[in-house]
Amino acid sequence: MDIGGINTEYINYLTDTAKADSTKKMQNSLDSDYKNATDEELMDVCKQFEAYFLEQVFKEMKKTVPDTSGATGANKNLMDYYYDNMIQEMAEQSTEQNSLGLAQMLYEQMKRNVSEEA
Repeated sequence: MDIGGINTEYINYLTDTAKADSTKKMQNSLDSDYKNATDEELMDVCKQFEAYFLEQVFKEMKKTVPDTSGATGANKNLMDYYYDNMIQEMAEQSTEQNSLGLAQMLYEQMKRNVSEEA
């Protein structure tokens, strides 16, 4: 297909190539950071991921509950801000209490991958 003298297949090829190069650079960076990280740093990152994951799950769960507060304008913005902070705090506390164990599983898998590569 030709749009205004520009071949879209060529543009798609360039875009895909750029994405592949970017992905490869990011993977190389992550691999080097990952291999040089201490156990505490790895566990911290795993806990951060679990907290973020839980936060997203909680936010999606909140969307299933109808909003009956009747708040509008500035009050609604303040309530949304409060709820977002509350959800974030709940996710962080759940992670610290090892409620899911996702962080521990990720940590163990990462350690296993490092030992296999060494």
